[in-house]
Amino acid sequence: MQPKLVILGQIADFEMGQSPDSHYVNESGAGFPFLQGAADFREINPSHTTYCSRPKKLCQIGDILISVRAPVGTLNKADKVYCIGRGLAALKFKKGTLQEFGWYLMNFWATSLRTVAQGTTFEAIGKQELSELKVLSLPLAEQQRVAEILDAADEAIQKTEALIAKLKAMKQGLLNDLLTRGLDENGHLRDPKTHPEQFKDSRLGRIPMDWDIYTLGSLSDQISYGFTNPMPTTANGPWMITAFDIADGYIRYEQARHTSERAYMHELTSKSRPIIGGLLITKDGTLGRVAIVDRKNICINQSVACVTLSPKADIGYLFHYLRSELAQRDMLAEAGGSTIKHIYITKLALMEIPVPPKSERNKIKDIMDYYETRFQAEERYRDKLKSIKKGLMNDLLTGKVRVWSEEH
Repeated sequence: MQPKLVILGQIADFEMGQSPDSHYVNESGAGFPFLQGAADFREINPSHTTYCSRPKKLCQIGDILISVRAPVGTLNKADKVYCIGRGLAALKFKKGTLQEFGWYLMNFWATSLRTVAQGTTFEAIGKQELSELKVLSLPLAEQQRVAEILDAADEAIQKTEALIAKLKAMKQGLLNDLLTRGLDENGHLRDPKTHPEQFKDSRLGRIPMDWDIYTLGSLSDQISYGFTNPMPTTANGPWMITAFDIADGYIRYEQARHTSERAYMHELTSKSRPIIGGLLITKDGTLGRVAIVDRKNICINQSVACVTLSPKADIGYLFHYLRSELAQRDMLAEAGGSTIKHIYITKLALMEIPVPPKSERNKIKDIMDYYETRFQAEERYRDKLKSIKKGLMNDLLTGKVRVWSEEH
C-alpha cells in the first residue's frame, strides 16, 4: 500500500496557547512554569524563568510544543505541565499515530509552515494553518520502526556531542593552566605553590619568571575590519565571510556566500581582503570566535576583525591563546554598545598577552594541537551523523523508503 498525505488535524489534537493576565505571572515559583514562546526553547526540552498562578492554557507532559509566531515551526517536547502563551501550541497525536513518530514527523514537515507564515503580516500561524498542514500517514508498525531508526540516529549524535563537550572542557581547563603556569624543562606544569620563585608579578597577575607581556597591536602589522556596504552575491567567486561563517576555530566555507571578482578587487575593500595566516575575530554577533585564514580569495564584512600578524608573532600560540577563557574574558569585558555588543579594534590592539619563550610555546602548541585535532575529528563525525539523519528523515518521512512491508 502506497503511503498517503493527510492533514494534521485528522491525526492530532491542538491546544493553542493564550497569554495569561500579567498580574498572575511571577518569578517566585507560584503556580505552573510559564512558556511565552520559542525564546524559552532549548535543544529538546524548554527552560522556563517565570511562573503563572492562573494559567489560561496548559500543555501536558509528552506534548509536542510548536512555535506559532516567528520563528514559526520551531519544536520542543514538554517534559512537564506548562502554562503556554500565545506564541505556542501543544500537539497530541490521536490513536493510530505514535507520539514518538509524530515528533519526527513534525520535525520534517513543519518547515512548510514557515512559508505560510511569511505571507502573513506578523509572520504567525493559527489553528487553521496548523490543522491543514499536510503530513505523511503510515501504518502503526511502520511508525514504530521509523521512530526506532531515528531514535538510534539521535542517540549516536547525542553521545558524540557529549564527548565533544567533555573534550572542550578538558581542553579549556588545560589551556588555562598552560597559559598561567607554563611548562618546566621536563614538560610538566609549574607549581606556583611549591616553586613560587619560578613566578613573578605582572599586570596580568602571577606569570612564569621568563615570560614577557605584549599587546596584540605590537604583535601585528595591522588590525582592521571588513567592508560596511552591501556586496553583490554570486554563485561562485571569492568567499564573503561574516561572523556567522566563523565557528570555534575554523571558517565554515560550506555555508559562506560568494561575491563578484569586481567587488572583491574594488579599492574600497582593500582592508577587507585578509591574507593567508591572518587571524579573524568576530567583533559583532557572537563575539570573540577566532579562525585562521587558510586560503586566498576571501573578503570579510564589518562583523569580523582581521589581525595581520608581524613576522615576530607566533600564529599557533596566539590562535590558542585568543580562544582561551582568559582572552575571551578580556575581549568581552571591553565590548561596547548598549543593545548590541561589539568589540572595538582599538581595544583589541591594546589587549595584553603573556608570551613564553619559543621552546615553551612550541610545547604548549603541540599539546593544544593534539586536543584540537581530536575535537575537530569528533565535530566532523557529529556533522556526518547529522547529515545521515537528515537523509534518513527525507527517505522515511516522505515514504520514499519503506521499512515495514505489508506482510508484517
